[in-house]
Amino acid sequence: MGKRITVDVPSRQRYTIMITDGFQELAGELEALDIGSRRLCIVTDSQVGELYADHVAKALSPYCREVLIYTFPAGESSKHLGTVQEAYRFFIEHNLDRKDMLIALGGGVTGDLTGYAAATYLRGIDFIQIPTTLLAQVDSSIGGKTGVDFDRYKNMVGAFHMPRLVYINLSVLKTLDNRQYASGMAEILKHGLIKNAAYYEWLIGHFGEINERDMETLEEMIYESCLIKKAVVEKDPLEQGERALLNFGHTIGHALEKYKNFTMFHGECVALGCVAAAWISWKRQLLSMEEYYEIRDMFVPFGLPITVDSVDVEEILRLTRSDKKMEHGQIKFVLLKKIGKAVVDKTITEEEMRTALEEIVFDGKERE
Repeated sequence: MGKRITVDVPSRQRYTIMITDGFQELAGELEALDIGSRRLCIVTDSQVGELYADHVAKALSPYCREVLIYTFPAGESSKHLGTVQEAYRFFIEHNLDRKDMLIALGGGVTGDLTGYAAATYLRGIDFIQIPTTLLAQVDSSIGGKTGVDFDRYKNMVGAFHMPRLVYINLSVLKTLDNRQYASGMAEILKHGLIKNAAYYEWLIGHFGEINERDMETLEEMIYESCLIKKAVVEKDPLEQGERALLNFGHTIGHALEKYKNFTMFHGECVALGCVAAAWISWKRQLLSMEEYYEIRDMFVPFGLPITVDSVDVEEILRLTRSDKKMEHGQIKFVLLKKIGKAVVDKTITEEEMRTALEEIVFDGKERE
């Protein structure tokens, strides 16, 4: 078992995505990055750190000058500038310099936060990603988008900073709870919907093996999703054009996350956002009614919601206006022209979003 992907970002950096089933190859991958004289700092959260930090540190210690571990409290509530400030303090107190390296060990919060710290500490130092959630493995660890939340606004402060390596250990997925695992599946289904209809059909055809976490199936699935993310990132590393397609489901999804004060997982909110976007695509006659209902209903076998309750539609609309993807006061909304083909649209009205939200808000009535 083992697959490699090279991401080559023009004028930025080439790096490898390594997909394997353990940590045994990590030291070799890092040796290729000349870590012999470096100090490494593992940045992790209190949950992941307890599971894997000492194991990773022990594996790397013989190959570098020193391994440090910085741990912050687990959860989205830690993804803010205050946590980054505490990380800076730790780096300074331990004399990390420009030649040293950070290791993001954890899910999307850890990867985004560590990447932002790496981008800004001493005006930029190297970091690598070791994503431990399915969502981080196929999405947030790839592409160099880093950042933290500001007040209730998601990822409002950030920078583009490419990792030197993304090391995906499939075996860590065995420790994920079912909600976390399903959350990652939302981004994977999104990849098929926006870029590859055949892959989307493959996912549906293999939902049993995927839900059982069959390792060979997961390796193929994660490899294909990483290829999709790689292709988009290489064409548009700074999200000036095509990379915006990856935001399918995210405009409404991010608003729901904020409204729910991050008590819902990112992927759960993205799934709901995808349903809403597919609804608008149907109403604009880009999708057939049958395609819309197939998209909506296929989130369910993967453990994802297609309705949400206790939501104020008007407040969700207000929150979409603060979305960082606004351009000249207009939301860049992603629609589906067909399964496997997405398009950015800047003409979506609040009324269209309102009717889409009313479609996913559970009101006690039976769904079709």
